[in-house]
Amino acid sequence: MGCIQSIACNKSRIKRENIVVHDLSATIDHCPTVIEENSPIVLRYKTPYFKAAARIVMPPIPRNETWVVGWIQACTQMEFYNTYGDIGMSSWELPQLREGLVRAISDSDGISYPWYGNTTETVTIVGPTSKPSRFTVSMNDNFYPSVTWAVPVSESNTPLLTNIKRDQSFTTWLVALNTTSKEKILLHTIKWRMRVDIVVDPAQPLGSRARLVGRLYQEQPRVLSRMEPVPPNAMGKPNANDAQVLMWRPRRGPPLVVIPPK
Repeated sequence: MGCIQSIACNKSRIKRENIVVHDLSATIDHCPTVIEENSPIVLRYKTPYFKAAARIVMPPIPRNETWVVGWIQACTQMEFYNTYGDIGMSSWELPQLREGLVRAISDSDGISYPWYGNTTETVTIVGPTSKPSRFTVSMNDNFYPSVTWAVPVSESNTPLLTNIKRDQSFTTWLVALNTTSKEKILLHTIKWRMRVDIVVDPAQPLGSRARLVGRLYQEQPRVLSRMEPVPPNAMGKPNANDAQVLMWRPRRGPPLVVIPPK
């Protein structure tokens, strides 16, 4: 009797080979980062978008189970330096990642853990269902930060910013997750990277200080042929936005925490 029950259980389980993924796409827009010099307080820049999408066919779910299919993303490497001549630099840092304590930090929206978001990024299927479920999941991501013209720890508003360098890497997974049993089925793994290099002449008038240097266009994402597991830190708190710290690292003297982690 136990064997018969076991066979029945196996037949009713959702397996990787029964989930069909059509039209998987992962791209970064083929356009340069746009620099905005509208404010006397901050420079802003807007990178092209990373975009991922897939059409999914989920088999019938024979049990009272809930499955969520969607995108999980984690930051795996971050360098983000804003240089102010020979005075020093500010840097956004992820201390746990920098010190090698973790391999990745969740890039969730901070609400929908472990998912990147909960609008177009995920679809929930509540079983039992008698027919296959067909749907699309998609996500996009880009950078649109503000960097102060003046030294961030100074009382002065004098523009002294001379360079912005950013190099950040991400892993993005397409995952089917059984919220009842916590079983996780990995469908695809994507690696992508965003790099920004801006030189600034603070002596120039606002509107003509900054320009892009180095590569104008980003490398396209890679869809891995082999699945990479999702590390535990990619599944829960804190997310990268809450874990990051803004440091001031002067040329002379000790570093200073400007904005602590949340």
